[in-house]
Amino acid sequence: MNFRAVRTIGRLASHRAQQPEIVNFRAVRAIYLFEMSRTARTLLQSIVSPVISTSLYFVVFGAAIGSRITEIEGVSYGAFIVPGLMMMMLLTQSVANASFGIYFPKFTGTIYEILSAPVSAFEIVLGYVGAAASKSIILGMIILATAGLFVPLRLDHPAWMLAFLVLTALTFSLLGFIIGVWADGFEKLQVVPLLVITPLSFLGGSFYSIKVLPPVWQTIALINPVVYLISGFRWSFYGIADVSVSISLGMTAIFLAVCLAVVWWIFKTGYRLKR
Repeated sequence: MNFRAVRTIGRLASHRAQQPEIVNFRAVRAIYLFEMSRTARTLLQSIVSPVISTSLYFVVFGAAIGSRITEIEGVSYGAFIVPGLMMMMLLTQSVANASFGIYFPKFTGTIYEILSAPVSAFEIVLGYVGAAASKSIILGMIILATAGLFVPLRLDHPAWMLAFLVLTALTFSLLGFIIGVWADGFEKLQVVPLLVITPLSFLGGSFYSIKVLPPVWQTIALINPVVYLISGFRWSFYGIADVSVSISLGMTAIFLAVCLAVVWWIFKTGYRLKR
């Protein structure tokens, strides 16, 4: 239970009354540090397991398909799938971390203490989503370093790589926050990641370029929003993309805006938070 974070937030009430702030950074810090400390307590599940799973994907697909497809657009197949694997992990872990982070206080009832504290909706979201995104970004960098042990990697646009990494982590952490609020049982936390995000990641070009598909299937693939995320992220590595980079950024920004709008509506109406 996050009673420690709740107590810390509660002690900030008098401080905030005496010294009004635009953003209560102490409250944000309390939520953020509690969520990050949970990662340290569950290191095997939070860090080791995703890294091993992604490494197994890399070894199995790299060995099985890499022996048949030596390179794609001048990039070795092993190196080509690294951005896709990183993005697939980033999507699933961002959603999982954020959804569990907000669902557990609902499950234990401590969410009402947080909602009654002098903490705004923005600060609550900033704490939970910031922690979930931070975990995913750390995992992404670990997987990148691990992949570098297997294949030679290059980063043509490192700044854009970080931009896509952060934007995607924030966007899907917001989606996870929404799922955590919506879920009324632990099983529902797994529905969207398992039945929606994972299949879309596999069909979104994680292990191949959609340009190798027949024209009809290329058109169908463009309906998948994950295609744009993976394409833009892969461009930041090797300068190759299935769709325009500006379109990839635009789609990411639209998805981020939609998630922000939904979170705003949740706190405005109190949907599954106050009843």
